[in-house]
Amino acid sequence: MVHILVVDDEEQIRNIIKKYAAFEGYQVSEAVDGMEAVEICKQKKFDLIIMDVMMPELDGFSACREIRKTSDTPVLMLSARGEEYDRIHGFEIGVDDYVVKPFSPRELMMRVQAILKRSRPAAENNREVYQFEGLTVDMTGRIVTVDGQKAELSPKEYDLLFYLVRNRGIALSRETLITNVWGYDFYGDDRTLDTHIKLLRKSLGVYSKFIVTLRGVGYRFEA
Repeated sequence: MVHILVVDDEEQIRNIIKKYAAFEGYQVSEAVDGMEAVEICKQKKFDLIIMDVMMPELDGFSACREIRKTSDTPVLMLSARGEEYDRIHGFEIGVDDYVVKPFSPRELMMRVQAILKRSRPAAENNREVYQFEGLTVDMTGRIVTVDGQKAELSPKEYDLLFYLVRNRGIALSRETLITNVWGYDFYGDDRTLDTHIKLLRKSLGVYSKFIVTLRGVGYRFEA
């Protein structure tokens, strides 16, 4: 699972990035300034660091220089200043990308994805794995684990869970689920879907809470 360190002295900015990163299935740790970021990076390894430039204690550029002494973790720098000098300075000390505030969270996530794709091995890039608390959904390996224990699902339960996860946060009608999981030529009814949802929830145990029933509509995977 991708682990990102978000470094910014503004709690609101950290919360926004954390929200969008979690939606992408990333694990997020936080630091409130450059000094804390340097110390955390000595103890843990991250796949990417998103760091603000202007911070108390130690600014982002100085923190990046310190981190670069022991780690080649990609760094995406955030700044309220967009002058060419600042961007060039950032690239000179090893910053991988530079985003000017205020920024679009969706664009930021696209930049994150691009950096990860460049920096991670090809085989790892092709893996599709999501983590939701103690629930791990490995679509590439077709493996689902609950608190470290492999869950035994039927083929359709796998397909149903994978579709829900890929479309997490979206209200999915029964018709949409049946069409995309069972196919256009399915001649069953809603009870088939509801039965599989019931079995899937049983297999997921406490994490069945992520599958939310939308009365009169269908279901939504919400984590």
